[in-house]
Amino acid sequence: MLYQEIIRHKRDGAELEANEIAQMVQGIASGDASEGQVAAFAMAVFFRGMTHAEAAALTLAMRDSGDVFAWDLPGPVADKHSTGGVGDNVSLMLAPIVAACGGYVPMISGRGLGHTGGTLDKMDAIPGYVTQPENALFRKVVAEEGCAIIGQTAALAPADKRFYATRDVTATVESVPLITASILSKKLAAGLGGLVMDVKSGNGAFMDSFERAAELAETLTGVAREAGLPCNALITDMNQPLASAAGNALEVANAVDFLTGAHRDARLEAVTLALAAEMLALSGLAENRADGHARAQKALTGGQAADRFARMVAALGGPVDFVEKHDAHLAKAAFTREVASPASGHVAAIETRDIGLAVVELGGGRRRADDEINPAVGLTGLVDLGVAVEKADPLCVIHADSEAEADAAEAKVLSAYEIGDVRDVPEPVLKIIA
Repeated sequence: MLYQEIIRHKRDGAELEANEIAQMVQGIASGDASEGQVAAFAMAVFFRGMTHAEAAALTLAMRDSGDVFAWDLPGPVADKHSTGGVGDNVSLMLAPIVAACGGYVPMISGRGLGHTGGTLDKMDAIPGYVTQPENALFRKVVAEEGCAIIGQTAALAPADKRFYATRDVTATVESVPLITASILSKKLAAGLGGLVMDVKSGNGAFMDSFERAAELAETLTGVAREAGLPCNALITDMNQPLASAAGNALEVANAVDFLTGAHRDARLEAVTLALAAEMLALSGLAENRADGHARAQKALTGGQAADRFARMVAALGGPVDFVEKHDAHLAKAAFTREVASPASGHVAAIETRDIGLAVVELGGGRRRADDEINPAVGLTGLVDLGVAVEKADPLCVIHADSEAEADAAEAKVLSAYEIGDVRDVPEPVLKIIA
């Protein structure tokens, strides 16, 4: 069938057959479908939507456009995916926690997008760490250390890579079925036996309302199950940064402090352990969520998770003493500056997106896809919602390489924080969809 006929069917509201979707995806991956046809297909789906069956067929076709991993390991293989937020370094703790509990976590992560940070950019902040290893090394590290956090290779779901690039420049990124297929095709290609989704909701998330987040979570879980992948989802709050740090090296340091017990942000701990509990229960490593939570807490407080993280970092080329001496290994910004509260009161609201944009303006994120990231810059000591502050108390500390960049970041932070009466502080975990 001609590509334009497939596009016409979807444009007119028809439900596409699996073979039509497979043919379209093959054309995207091979380059046989023109850029205009790829864009037209994306726009047709954007306006007409897809059923779960169509989205599952799209997911499987994109999975099969490249390498698909198969694992022969003595324990279950599972992963987690976050839809992105500010100060979301959960993956760095979650993967080693689950590995310490007997799971295997081949975590294929992405880079930052817009105001949100990316797990892969955080791992790149570790000197020597190889974020895109050969498949043989990836398999070896997962088998021996229980987890490996890496990036998508060119051979993994290549159709998704081209399709996403087209969507990015045609205003079709926000389509729920296309988001779903993009996420799940890579996770299925990783050979998972179970997946837990962390769908963010709030002013720092791409899904800014609970209703939109719930729609995406229900679509993700439904399509994943249709494609044969057990999947549950947590909807978590992103109306404030999750960790007290935002910025790549700073979030890595925050994660190491979390793993070793030197410092743990309360909301970050709640979300991390809830996701760990869900992964362990879904994988059969725990009897239920409560048992999973207890097992995850034990692996964390007992030091086994920190040990797994240290071994993973060393196995992928990072310093062998990274956990013990991370402060010496991570890049530092030229200077720091406190941002003083303009008034006394309570933190009544935080425009979380502006916090993320402050990090971008410091050089810790990308304005364009080919921008280089400065791993050292960012924010620490971010004050949470509901906290009482006096005038001139620090709302955060800026880590910058120039006065001009610090000035711009300070203006963003001050516009993001509203000091006033205490308002409701959302729970970290808003809903579990199982």
